[in-house]
Amino acid sequence: MSTPTALDARTLVDLLRTRGFGPFTGVPCSFLGPVISCLEAEHPRDYLIATNEGEAVALAAGAHLAGRKPVVILQNSGLGNTVNPLTSLCHTLRLPVLLFVTWRGRPGHPDEPQHELMGRITTEMLTAMEIAHEVLPEDPAGLAERLASAEAHMAATGLPYAFVVPKGAVAPYPTAPHTAAGPRPMRRAEAIGHIVDAMDPRTLVVATTGKTARELERDFDRPGNLYVVGSMGCASSVALGVALHAPGRRVLALDGDGAALMRLEAMATIGRHADTDLCHVLLDNEAYESTGGQPTASAGVDFAAIAAACGYRATADVADAAALAEAVRHAQAAGGAQLIRVRIAPGSDPGLGRPALRPPASAARFKGAIAP
Repeated sequence: MSTPTALDARTLVDLLRTRGFGPFTGVPCSFLGPVISCLEAEHPRDYLIATNEGEAVALAAGAHLAGRKPVVILQNSGLGNTVNPLTSLCHTLRLPVLLFVTWRGRPGHPDEPQHELMGRITTEMLTAMEIAHEVLPEDPAGLAERLASAEAHMAATGLPYAFVVPKGAVAPYPTAPHTAAGPRPMRRAEAIGHIVDAMDPRTLVVATTGKTARELERDFDRPGNLYVVGSMGCASSVALGVALHAPGRRVLALDGDGAALMRLEAMATIGRHADTDLCHVLLDNEAYESTGGQPTASAGVDFAAIAAACGYRATADVADAAALAEAVRHAQAAGGAQLIRVRIAPGSDPGLGRPALRPPASAARFKGAIAP
């Protein structure tokens, strides 16, 4: 049995561009990280950073209306975010977009718990949305042939077409290490340590998916922590739900920039409940670090101004340990909905493991910690 070969990212991008495809937009997945890295390095004007997968589909629909042949890149966990624009926008208006959907949780290939269900139903979801699809070919000649077929299908039907991308289908793209000038900001693990040290020890903590939850569990595991694996962008809303229905308990959401941008509407709802004792800490490293360090759109976003406009009682924007600790103490003493944006550096322990506690056990333990 032959060993599958990985496509070169530059070859994949060149094949698409040669056929006139572009712009490219989406939300990163490590399986397609090399493609995004290649686009950023070699064709930066042709890659649009989207904050969630549904937005990416809508951007692509607009590009198609303007005469382009857009490509949407997404992790299959984000298929849920695309259902509405794919079914009620692209299908209704007959706006074909080319999709590259990664296959996390593919049956027979061990993966993280949050990918298990979506991995089983990825192809079924595409079929249910009447999106023709196939597994990404392993060689350039095969891909060129199938791209022509996909293009013909989209032209004939006006509907999207999807290539499903398994793990290892695309080879790594070489990138130069990033070196920042001046003093190095805190990394996320350091910031989490200062937050935990400064907060009321009875605080209930809801940590967003990815390395935030993993570092919190590794360094400060306790029953009052909930590790939200998957469901990117939902941690702050989970925290608000807890705060609204656990009176007398302080709640702290550990959020990330990519996650906050994916569900920015959560800030509007938190602001409407500004009397709720919720400290919303947004750890901003300007990157999707868990998928390879691709940039988010946070560099140009004033999260504090957004929170204030949404009705948060107070906000802070900090970048050093002393200011962070003081902001946490002040927020909890003052009460109400408070936002603390923490500017941190990318980077984490290469040996950082996955959560040891299974998600259902984490939820059950947290629920027990809330109980009087």
